[in-house]
Amino acid sequence: MRATLAAATLWGLATAASAQQEIKLGYALAPTSHYGVAAARWQEFVEAESEGRYAFRHFPSSGLGGEREVIEGVQLGTVETTIVSSGTLSNFVPEAGVFDIPFLFRDLGHARRVLDGPVGQEILKKFDDVGLVAIAWGEQGFRHITNNRNAIETPADISGLKLRTMENPTHITAFETLGAAPTPMAWPEVIGALEQGTIDGQENPLSVITSAKLSEVQTYLTLSGHVYSPTVFLVSRPFWDGLSEEDREIFRKGATEAVAAMRAFVDGVESSGVEQLKAEGMTVGELSKEQKAAFQGALETAYEQYYGTYGKDLVDRIIATE
Repeated sequence: MRATLAAATLWGLATAASAQQEIKLGYALAPTSHYGVAAARWQEFVEAESEGRYAFRHFPSSGLGGEREVIEGVQLGTVETTIVSSGTLSNFVPEAGVFDIPFLFRDLGHARRVLDGPVGQEILKKFDDVGLVAIAWGEQGFRHITNNRNAIETPADISGLKLRTMENPTHITAFETLGAAPTPMAWPEVIGALEQGTIDGQENPLSVITSAKLSEVQTYLTLSGHVYSPTVFLVSRPFWDGLSEEDREIFRKGATEAVAAMRAFVDGVESSGVEQLKAEGMTVGELSKEQKAAFQGALETAYEQYYGTYGKDLVDRIIATE
């Protein structure tokens, strides 16, 4: 009798353990960043709605490697989920690079309507072709330039500037056209490279500049708003295929909740981040409309390349979105 009871107990424990599946979730920044806020909300929703069938395990601060490595892990099925920037997305889905065209979006509202609308959803579906399930667009905000060399007011001011960029051909083309020396680099290497002077600067949204404490290693901040920076919520195809439709909907709804939390974080940083960085000692300048127009003029040849890559019709659809 005792043996039977013990066996039943062990079987029950094993069944409970097997019923709860671990979900590895990797992202580049700290838990206190917009990534961490989104990851926590995704976890909270999914774990509650699934009644504990899934348990998230976070790997923040590039704990699973750079973003390209993590995306490849999601493709292979060794990582279930990730929230990643647009940095390497175009290496997997070329069309995703269209959102990285400089000065494409008027403001955050315009960008969000495009990503949540037909254009954004069409591009999410293209991830199916490369063994990835893309279920939502998140965001980081508009990108700005920081550096240790000089203030930036004109395109000439970034000539020769050794500037870390993401591994993103759209960004690289833009900075090469402007005469900078773009240096693609995985995020985990950036702080050390700035400290050692290997690069002069980098470009990122305020949400990253503040959460990564770049004021400790950079002197100048130029509010250029040159590129809008989305993120995407990716799920492993092998994992997704093993879910019931009910559980897939839980993950989708959880991602929607996470996007809302992420955007709220970005809105907060957009309103408070500049004053924070000034207080931390950065010299801050903001490009006027006229100065931005000068940068756009200097990028004319780059725009022709973008039209050839993505199609002018697609770019015009984005611009025309109300």
